[in-house]
Amino acid sequence: MQRPLTGIRVIGLEQYMSAPYCTMLLADAGAEVIKIERPGRGDPRRAIPPYATDEEGRRVAGGFIGYNRNKKSLALNLREEAGRQVLKDLVKASDVVVENLRPGAMDRMGLGYEQLKTVNPRLIYAAISGFGRLEGYTGSYGSRPAFDIVAEAMSGIMNLVGFEDKPPSWTIYGMADVYSGLATAYGVMLALFMRERTGQGQFVDSAMLDNMLALNERMVTLYSFTGQSPERGRLQHLYPRGAFRCQDGYLALNVPDDIQWGRMCEAIGREDLRDDPRTADGTARAANADFIRPIIEEWLADKTRAQAVSLLGERGVPSGPVYTAEDVFNDPHIAARHMLVTVDDKVAGPRQYARSPVHLSAAPEIPTNPAPGLGEHTCPILSDLLGYSEGDIERLASEGVVAIED
Repeated sequence: MQRPLTGIRVIGLEQYMSAPYCTMLLADAGAEVIKIERPGRGDPRRAIPPYATDEEGRRVAGGFIGYNRNKKSLALNLREEAGRQVLKDLVKASDVVVENLRPGAMDRMGLGYEQLKTVNPRLIYAAISGFGRLEGYTGSYGSRPAFDIVAEAMSGIMNLVGFEDKPPSWTIYGMADVYSGLATAYGVMLALFMRERTGQGQFVDSAMLDNMLALNERMVTLYSFTGQSPERGRLQHLYPRGAFRCQDGYLALNVPDDIQWGRMCEAIGREDLRDDPRTADGTARAANADFIRPIIEEWLADKTRAQAVSLLGERGVPSGPVYTAEDVFNDPHIAARHMLVTVDDKVAGPRQYARSPVHLSAAPEIPTNPAPGLGEHTCPILSDLLGYSEGDIERLASEGVVAIED
């Protein structure tokens, strides 16, 4: 059996998180991913902690090796004309380009989609940016740089995270990057599918703001239907929802309708709350959250998270413990799902990383090759794939156009 993208070659002009996560997903799916890195420095995430150091004093960054498994590294200087020619030669032999450089950077080097599609009309060129780049859909923010927190803020998500009496908060570090990487991988798959029908490549435009706004669809629907802007810390039309204290931590609950509320009342032995006007429907429950929370937490006070999940589950009420990282690593269900894969890095040794989330019944398990060293695959890519001679490679290396791993 083969992975779905076996035979597809992807060029990653990538740094930090969003594009590396996208190409990691494609690599997990079987694509050959060639990561283009600046000689001497490489992806900036090679120098961002946490680190692991081996007995010889070599150091690797966890964030880099976590997002760059199953890839090859070509250290290439695109500021040199010879380096740009190498990339064009590589594009001729490839299917997809994924990049998340600052908008306009590739165009200024003559390596944007309009230039590269003349080299390979079947090329799929996916660009991740803060605010979008497709002609006809560009707004006034198009040239701005952006990190993940900017997209969270401008999509309205940050305004919903935290407490009423506290400032807006971010969600998890890099969520907009990771979700944009996932959305872009989906866009690449759509473009590959279309290419099977048309024979032509296309430009895939992925904006972090768009991706986060799509993720925040409930806010959009609520405002569209009611004119109300939801605020952090308190829902307007449903309750209970949130984390509630148990004997050994917190339990996550969501009661979205009256059916689930009735089951909840039965589970905690408070059937009287079904007909109480303060709790009769979602809007009333949201308005009286301060009345409901102590009732639920009193019931939970002498129960562990596991006991509460079991008792609620018997009544058909979904719930789950609020996990720490240690809980995640120790959970037997997560282990059974193989969601923590082991990658054996030559410096860091065997460590666990989050697996790509989708399982396919007719495909083998994802590969777990370690992240490449800077320029580790420069020579075989130039010689075996592009047909450069040993002399050509030595000349390019001496001129600083390419770098070869020591």
